[in-house]
Amino acid sequence: MKKSFIFTVLVSLLLGVSSCNEQFLDLKNENAYSDATYFKEAPQFNEAVVATYAVFLQNGMYAREWYFTFDLLANDAERSPALLGDLQQLSEFTHGTGHPQIGNTWQSLYRMVFRANVVLDKLATWTANTDADKILKAQYTAEVKFLRGYAYFQIVNLWGSAPLRKSFADSQNFYAARATKEELWKQVEQDLKDAVTDLPIKYEARSLGRATQGAAVAMLGKSYLFQKKYAEAATQFEMLTGAAYGYKLNASYDDQFSSKNNGSPESVLDVPHRWFGWGNNGANQYYMFGGQEAWGGQTTHTGRAQEYGFNDWKNVFVSNALVAAYTYKNEQNATYIDPRAKMVFYGDNASGGDVDYCNTCAKTLNYNFVDLGYRWRKYAPYEFQEKTDGPQSEINSQLIRYADVLLMLAEANIFQGKMDVALPLINQVRARVGAFRYTTLGNQANAVVLLQRERQLELAGEQTRYFDLVRWGAFKATINAEKNAVRSVYTTLRLNPVEDKHLLFPIPQSEKDTNPTVAAQVANSWN
Repeated sequence: MKKSFIFTVLVSLLLGVSSCNEQFLDLKNENAYSDATYFKEAPQFNEAVVATYAVFLQNGMYAREWYFTFDLLANDAERSPALLGDLQQLSEFTHGTGHPQIGNTWQSLYRMVFRANVVLDKLATWTANTDADKILKAQYTAEVKFLRGYAYFQIVNLWGSAPLRKSFADSQNFYAARATKEELWKQVEQDLKDAVTDLPIKYEARSLGRATQGAAVAMLGKSYLFQKKYAEAATQFEMLTGAAYGYKLNASYDDQFSSKNNGSPESVLDVPHRWFGWGNNGANQYYMFGGQEAWGGQTTHTGRAQEYGFNDWKNVFVSNALVAAYTYKNEQNATYIDPRAKMVFYGDNASGGDVDYCNTCAKTLNYNFVDLGYRWRKYAPYEFQEKTDGPQSEINSQLIRYADVLLMLAEANIFQGKMDVALPLINQVRARVGAFRYTTLGNQANAVVLLQRERQLELAGEQTRYFDLVRWGAFKATINAEKNAVRSVYTTLRLNPVEDKHLLFPIPQSEKDTNPTVAAQVANSWN
């Protein structure tokens, strides 16, 4: 999705729940639609496509839980005393196969697959008689293939081996065995290649928020990068640097994480958010606690700003490790504080964090670092209001943005030994925030270190570090070192909490309980 927002338009046909229990009821209501009678013209197919996008706001996804899960696991965020229960388990690596957030993410990703398969099945029966309908049929097909490819991209990275359902008929096989990683990656690549062909580069204003061709190219490039197919990845990312797509860095890093990002040329793929106000379109600001497609109305906002907010629910700190990463040596071996520190967290002068807030309010306020510690500024509204008005943020969640593309392109070149090609790409990202520019990346080993740090600093709090560390083979050692360093403060932490099993998510207990085929394939009660 790129730029603005989409409304959550739903049809009862598509209310699937998990990978193993998507099915239609046999009861017949003569006054109700069925899959055979509902899908007739473009408007009905459009609603079904939008319902597939709506999964981005489901439990375990971007309305609430996704940011907690991956910021905590990657140690971008540390839990505060206010954060207890299931989410505390993630920060301490004590979660198990029954963990609700992980189970919700599994269910939602397979719900996205299921809905995409339903739409593809019904589109195949649609005879598009006009040129306009033929274009829409091709576009809708490409959109849901993109979404299915996105879902399987996440599934293969998080679980490694998992059921592969490529059609509506497959989705009704509740006892499907786990496909191999190679089979899942093949499906990801094919879906994204198919999507590129018929997705538009841009949409008219009323359709902003849908997957673009650029988003499909970026996801395809990312899938190659994660498989270490560096030449293929570079080819895709290079396409996005051309004038045809129109991507460029937002002049303001701050604006990219405010409501001003809703339309930014830096956004390649994002989840749009909007709060309608109490009662409008049935809106309920607490919909992310289970009201999606039920009592929540059509609102699509995120609760992150209030849940992370230092002046609100205070659920997390910025981790000490992340704060420390913004201070490093420059090329003259002098201590340097990266200017992004002030744009990412509130803190003290020594750390480079922002020391005041409400800069556009009637009166600027001093940040109370002694009592509050390091807290998130990125994605927060505190530069223009003292407190939030509830969990109703309209700041779009960034999934892929142009800075990420430039750094992925740099990475693909570094691992091909092309440090001279990677250097200006990294410097372009650094120049936007006023950071010094490197004159050289050095040898490949040194270039990798610089690239990895650049991704950590630029993409902090965007749920990328977990995936980066796992694919680089650095997750266990890095997170254990960071967690061990704060055990004196977080006294419930055990030494070296990350084990080998944590490189993949556990297969949810709910899946094992309902799919005996998968249960039999799970080793050591984990994955």
